[in-house]
Formats: sequence, C-alpha cells, structure tokens
Amino acid sequence: MLKTIPTLLLIVHCSVATADEWGSIGGQIIVEGEIPERIVLIAKDAEVKDKEVCSAKEHLAEDLMIDKDSRGLANVFVYLAKKPKKIHPDLIEPPTEAISTTYKGCQLIPHCLVGRVRQNIAIGNEDTIAHNPHMYALSNPALGSLLVPRMKKPLIFRCQRTEPTPFKFGCDYHPWINAYWLIVDHPYAALTDKDGKFQIDNLPVGDHNFRIWHERFGDINKNYRVSVTSGDRVELPAVSVSLDKLKSR
Repeated sequence: MLKTIPTLLLIVHCSVATADEWGSIGGQIIVEGEIPERIVLIAKDAEVKDKEVCSAKEHLAEDLMIDKDSRGLANVFVYLAKKPKKIHPDLIEPPTEAISTTYKGCQLIPHCLVGRVRQNIAIGNEDTIAHNPHMYALSNPALGSLLVPRMKKPLIFRCQRTEPTPFKFGCDYHPWINAYWLIVDHPYAALTDKDGKFQIDNLPVGDHNFRIWHERFGDINKNYRVSVTSGDRVELPAVSVSLDKLKSR
C-alpha cells in the first residue's frame, strides 16, 4: 500500500533589488559688496630669495579671486564632509590619473585642488631653482625635508588619509607660496570655477549635508543641506557671502 507523503509548499517572497539611483547638483557662490582690486603679493624686482625667478614679474595674490561680471568667487571647496553609504559604482575607486601641481615662477599652479585618498599626486617644478614642499595637513605627513629639484621629473606621492578641511600647501624656501588642497575618501567634492560655479555628479538620491569652505573665511556654510533627485540636475540657489567676512582674515 502506497502512502501519500504530504507535500509542503514553501512560498518565498523575494524582493527584487532595484538599481541605485543617482543625481547631480549645480550651484554658484557669489560675493556681496564692492569688489576690490587684487593685491600685489610680490612686486617685480622685489628683494626676495631667488629674485631672478621669484620676482622676475609681478605676482598677484590668489586668495580672493572674484569675477567682476558674475560676482562669482573662485576656489571655493564644496564637499561632503562624510563619506556617504552609497557611491556610484564607476566612482568607488580613486582615478588612476594623477592630479598635478607645479611650481612655476615661484607660484603653485593650480592654486587649489581636490584629490582622493590613495590617488597619485605629482608635484612638478618648472623653475630653475629648487623648492621645498611643505604640506600643512592634519591627518597626513608634512612631507618632511623633501626637495623638488629644478627641471626634474615630478615628485609622486599619495595621501593615505582623508582630511577634515582643506589645508595649506607651500614651500619652506619661499614662504609666500601658498596653495590649498582637499583630500577626501569619496568622489563628491568640487571647486568653484572663475564664475563661482560648481557641479557634482552621480550623487546618491536623498538628503546630503555639504560643507562650503574658502581659505579667507573658513566655513562659509558648515551644514549646507541639499536634496538630490533621481536622474535630475538640481540647480541650487546661489549662495551669497559678504565681502566683509572674506576680508576678515
């Protein structure tokens, strides 16, 4: 006699994982107040170290770059202070291409840059004199007594830790040479262009707290809240900053 074996039907409800959604933001930092002329940092033929290179021409200060037509403020850092839980798959790893800075005419070009943790940084020197780079970072080494010889191959190194804020980068031989760097462990950071504009792409959908920082003032906004929607480029209202505040340093 055959026995009927009861069949247990197990129904499993599986949720289908949806693809992550991403969006972009764009904005502008503008200045309120009368726009001043740029200050002369080093006058032509000034009596400074290595004057044959360093004062061969006049150098204007780069710490307050304002476009007179757009009133945009250049070299403002806009970034997520904290790494988000989701990062776009194409942006998880740092770029393989190095970011570069160069000593030229006793200035650092560019004046500001953004890099990723473990991304190669190339420090070049187009001058006919040596420079002694100094990194005033909080989390990464200061580079010690390294030299960038004249007209040689660039010095290559990496920052292994994220930095909470942008930091000064300069030269111990020529103390007026200053640039500002930001090193982060995610791809969501940008610098404003000459018109004060910035764009950050492929952000995870949702609410984010950005930090807006400038070398003359520090935090313009330490908690700039932004909502990102799927597939859209959210155009943010312009952020105004008083010139009086920028002059405070």
